[in-house]
Amino acid sequence: MITETGKVVAVTGEHAWIQTIRTSACQSCAARSGCGQKVLASATGGRANQVRVVNSVNACVGEEVTLGIDESALLSASLLVYALPLSLMVAASMFGHYLSGGSDFAAMSGAVVGLASGFLVSRHLQSRNTGNYEPTLLRVNRIPAGVVSHPDSLT
Repeated sequence: MITETGKVVAVTGEHAWIQTIRTSACQSCAARSGCGQKVLASATGGRANQVRVVNSVNACVGEEVTLGIDESALLSASLLVYALPLSLMVAASMFGHYLSGGSDFAAMSGAVVGLASGFLVSRHLQSRNTGNYEPTLLRVNRIPAGVVSHPDSLT
């Protein structure tokens, strides 16, 4: 399970809007020079993202919560969104090239048709499995009473 923390910014019915700020552990990572996550984190500038999830733990506005998504769901969603359209693009490009006897225009047209059909198939498959790719609200992060001392009691 991949987890991330965020803050509840709104509650509407049975759903909660969670604001997460994308932080990156790039400074301590050995692969930071060749990783796409560093580029993504610097491009967004640590901006806040908002996610709508089912409020299964009855979180209130202002509370810090932990979100989670199953690793297999994340992997299958990535394959569905990226690998399927790209695979169909390459296959259709090769098929267009083969059918036309080597025409580059037919290969490019096939690539466009393959990519578009890959996106359409991906969207259709995602709509059939709507709840499988959504993050879930795991818990409200509360500090137990007595753990934090009162500022006046410093001795």
